[in-house]
Amino acid sequence: MLSHRNIVSNIEGIEQAIHVDRKDCLMGILPFFHSFGFTAGLWLPMVSGFGVVFHADPTESRKVGELCRKYGVTLVIATPTFMGAYARRCEPDDFKSLRLAVVGAEKMRPDLAASFEAKFGMPLYEGYGCTELSPVVAVGTPGYSARDHQQVGHKPGSVGHPIPGITVRVVNPETLQDLEPGQDGMLLVRGPNVMLGYLDEPAKTRQVITKDGWYITGDIARLDEDGFISIAGRLSRFSKIGGEMVPHEAVEEVLNKALGGPEQRLVVTSAPDEQKGEKLVVLHIELSISVDELLRRVQESALPNLWLPKKENFFQIAALPLLGVGKLDLKQMKEMADCLSAGSSYGAQCNRHADST
Repeated sequence: MLSHRNIVSNIEGIEQAIHVDRKDCLMGILPFFHSFGFTAGLWLPMVSGFGVVFHADPTESRKVGELCRKYGVTLVIATPTFMGAYARRCEPDDFKSLRLAVVGAEKMRPDLAASFEAKFGMPLYEGYGCTELSPVVAVGTPGYSARDHQQVGHKPGSVGHPIPGITVRVVNPETLQDLEPGQDGMLLVRGPNVMLGYLDEPAKTRQVITKDGWYITGDIARLDEDGFISIAGRLSRFSKIGGEMVPHEAVEEVLNKALGGPEQRLVVTSAPDEQKGEKLVVLHIELSISVDELLRRVQESALPNLWLPKKENFFQIAALPLLGVGKLDLKQMKEMADCLSAGSSYGAQCNRHADST
């Protein structure tokens, strides 16, 4: 449940963080049923008084590029999946009027940031938030520069600083005790953006909002000495293998980098394993190289051996499972991995499930 106060406070924080004015024009492509699309795509321009161009289908990359060029769009906010498609299919002049491009909703891969900047001549910044927080918590920005003051607005790999009005902590997930800068732990957030709670579910609400108002995000993160936030991933996107916590997104990043190109062609999830508790499973669309060659390239990286998926746990599927907003469908991904790794007795059922995506 998000109140008017929750949403308006988030709008005010975004306004200050990215310095909007009435000359701006936003490319509105995220659906309104998505919290980010609702707050930043609909209400931010309406309350702030600047222009917005809406297009109902964010996957129509060339149409989005054409609208940006036609209306002199200055702000684009999207998911990494959609922005990756724009980096491949839009023309450099489509984004020539942009002053700020931000991705959120899932982790941005370094190769996407590099390809975007190489093509359009400007950085691609990353933000972070969740529905329960109205939704924006932090965003990377170009920073602030004046004759007597310099303020850095982003660092590679981080999601920036918390927006004005919001404070964050990184704590031990079990004790909720504060951790030192640079240590990975659970991210907690407090501010006027924290939801009222889950509708008709007070017990569930108490599980995620502490008595003193901190929201427990479920994300593993770290704070550096300058207050920049880096997200390691969802706690649910870690596997405990042989007693060690293995982050799926870190393995994903190395595998996708070894493939080359900005497009994400595989995802990492897990399935039960009798010997080690869990095992990594890789779901992938058609690859330009063999799995053997991919694993050979990855073995040359700094990835620990325990984090290397086995060849027999790679499965080709028709398409990566995505939600309507372009994020990975983690639930369906896990179901597919469980099914495909269970063996031949489930093979036909799994193939039908994979083809349906």
